[in-house]
Amino acid sequence: MNTPHTQLSKRQSTLLSLGAAIVGLALLFVFEGTFDVFTMQIFKLCAINVILALSLNLINGFTGLFSLGHAGFMAVGAYTCAILTMSPDQKEANYVLQPIVPWLANVHIPFVPALLLGGVIAGFIGWLLGVIALRLRDDYLAIATLGFSEIIRVVLTNLQTVTNGSLGLKGLPRFTTMWWAWGSAIVVTLFLVLLIKSSYGRAFKAIRDNEIAAESMGVNVFGMKVLSFTISSFLAGIAGGLLAHYLTTIDPKQFIFLKTFDILLIVVLGGVGSITGSVVAAIVVTVAMEALRFLDGPLNLGFMVTHGVPGLRMVFFSALLMVVVIYRQQGLMGKSEFNWNSLSRIGLLPKRASAQGKGGK
Repeated sequence: MNTPHTQLSKRQSTLLSLGAAIVGLALLFVFEGTFDVFTMQIFKLCAINVILALSLNLINGFTGLFSLGHAGFMAVGAYTCAILTMSPDQKEANYVLQPIVPWLANVHIPFVPALLLGGVIAGFIGWLLGVIALRLRDDYLAIATLGFSEIIRVVLTNLQTVTNGSLGLKGLPRFTTMWWAWGSAIVVTLFLVLLIKSSYGRAFKAIRDNEIAAESMGVNVFGMKVLSFTISSFLAGIAGGLLAHYLTTIDPKQFIFLKTFDILLIVVLGGVGSITGSVVAAIVVTVAMEALRFLDGPLNLGFMVTHGVPGLRMVFFSALLMVVVIYRQQGLMGKSEFNWNSLSRIGLLPKRASAQGKGGK
């Protein structure tokens, strides 16, 4: 006789998901009315980092491509959204060395279309880079994407009449509210869950596991790689636009390789190939980076007082990344995802028994 197992019904899982969504919305209301402005800023940054981690995980984790150019796509989205949402008066106040080009001087569109357009332009540039560079593999692809990211930063620095050069853009409207940040994060998360469960997601994972086998099964390997890279670039552009209107000021120095490293740290810690891991790690790492900011200042160790060492916080996270790579390469979640049945199996939720089969000898 087969041993019965326990799992939640589809109806129970749906009800639990709806209940969790309602609780999440209620918590957003509570947080907004309870926490101070600084705490809410960190909370919004968590949502932006969730989008960034998910977008990079789509390339690195689900498609198996090692890309280091994410900061460049963020910069494209950030500058596009910022320039399009600035009023003519704001542009005149920002562009003091050289005036902005005439065809952008009077352009002023709402936040949502500008955010989407920033994502589309980032996605187009990602598609263009993908067509050129995705025939490379492994370290060669990483070097190519890193070089491309630096090219974007240099162009932004020198394109004075469009981006205001090294002076950056200041006084941007603070459109990135908690609702826009977390609403976007939730939409992106749901989109990626559906994408990975679709035939496209199965093709991405097949390419990650074995390109030759995937191609022999009829998968258009190059086309799927370009599609994955384009979607990831689009999402990075969206996150960049949200970040620009979260900080209200941007300049090319914000989009150096260190920004890509921050996102890669989240992906590796959470689990390369896990949506749940990226979401959890993005929140934990973002909060920890602020909580450990005291490491950059003077430290009283009891027997001695150290001088402030700027960057010591990132040394800590770099060491943490090395430990994870050495001792737990799969990260927090590996390639696993959260589901209600896992809580049921460990006794945190009621179980529903279902028989695998009947009868016996």
